[in-house]
Amino acid sequence: MRFGDRIRKLLGMETVAEDDWDELADLLVEGDLGGALAENVVSELKAVCAGSGIRNGEGARRELKNLLSGYARSIAITPDPGGLNVIMLLGVNGVGKTTTSAKLAKFWLDNGSSKKAILAAGDTFRAAAIEQLKMHGSRLGVRVVAQEHGSDSGAVLYDALESAAADGSDLVIADTAGRMHTKANLIKELEKMDKIVAAKADPTRYRRLLVVDATTGQNALKQAETFAAAVRIDGLVLTKYDSSAKGGVALAIARQLGIPTAFVCDGERYEDIRPFDSDRYLDEFLGLDS
Repeated sequence: MRFGDRIRKLLGMETVAEDDWDELADLLVEGDLGGALAENVVSELKAVCAGSGIRNGEGARRELKNLLSGYARSIAITPDPGGLNVIMLLGVNGVGKTTTSAKLAKFWLDNGSSKKAILAAGDTFRAAAIEQLKMHGSRLGVRVVAQEHGSDSGAVLYDALESAAADGSDLVIADTAGRMHTKANLIKELEKMDKIVAAKADPTRYRRLLVVDATTGQNALKQAETFAAAVRIDGLVLTKYDSSAKGGVALAIARQLGIPTAFVCDGERYEDIRPFDSDRYLDEFLGLDS
């Protein structure tokens, strides 16, 4: 059963009982909002419903959507025309960064936001990541700049930016290593990459997207805290949003770190990526979409 279906089952058409409020708070915690946000929102919802005379479940869910809308932050990330754009994908192993690189390239090429793209195989620590990105590039007809396993990731990014300048590409999407660093090492590596981009491209055309797995719950929040301590994150990409994902962690990350969500991936195909729509997201999360 989808998470939204469970919310709808709890808050159906009938009158909301007193016990339902506590159960709703528990369910929102289970939906990855985090305990403090869940308790605060339910307390506020209860007061709003009492003051407005709202007693049925659907009315309560719609008020809950209003209360959560301030945390469902979205951002539109798209290449700017007339120059080179650089997108760096960050995140831990297993969240889907390499596949997301390919999905974003196809998305922006298909809608005309980019005319010519390069994929940079910056995850040089995992040999399979290089081969995987080359496979995606071959399938999509997109050039991949890569070096050997164990090479310096900054050198790969430098080569990709040089190649873009030489062949007129307007977009470089850089995959990066997903191992969890100590905070000091993470800052050092990202600062190095930032300097390389700053020397080769307009900083206003440089975006860092943090890829998080929607099924990992509060672990995704911890990952976001680690990366946000190292570098400014422009937006999230929420992967694996299909199946068992609840997705509430996007609200928790926006509330705690102020990071909006840019894209949602809900399948394995290249086409299974879409810009984050906060209205649709909340409807799905609260069972208001059916």
